[in-house]
Amino acid sequence: MSEKRFIAGEQAGTYLAPGPVTEADILHMAHKLARRRLAKGRVLDAPSKTFEALRTLLQECEHEIFAVVLLDNQHRILRFEQLFRGTIDAASVYPREVVKLALACNAAAAIFVHNHPSGNPEPSRADVAITQRLRDALSLVDIRTLDHVVVGLEGCVSLAERGQI
Repeated sequence: MSEKRFIAGEQAGTYLAPGPVTEADILHMAHKLARRRLAKGRVLDAPSKTFEALRTLLQECEHEIFAVVLLDNQHRILRFEQLFRGTIDAASVYPREVVKLALACNAAAAIFVHNHPSGNPEPSRADVAITQRLRDALSLVDIRTLDHVVVGLEGCVSLAERGQI
């Protein structure tokens, strides 16, 4: 896709397509904009915008993806990283690798995210259990776990909003 197909509109956050665009072009631009919302240095000040970006990136995947958003003390993004790829209903998550990346980025906090290819974002018992294991592992090195977001076609579920963190 050519980046020249979309032109910035007069109002911030609007774009014009001077000619025909395909569904693939639109999806490509949506992914690019979602990645930009999770770019280094951005402040996560609105959970709804964060959920929207995560949903755009992960809801259509046919396999489970486990990712982490690492933040500094002011909740500025240090890094968004897709760490593990699984099958249609599971992904192996290794706390050691999460801690290693968080320390390498000098993170103060983390938000975990993974998708459910089934479309239903309801967290499983395994999701809650791995969140607790990761939270415990990160807390040993003074890194806070802020949330674990489960993404599906039907929306996003925040374990923090449910009091499960």
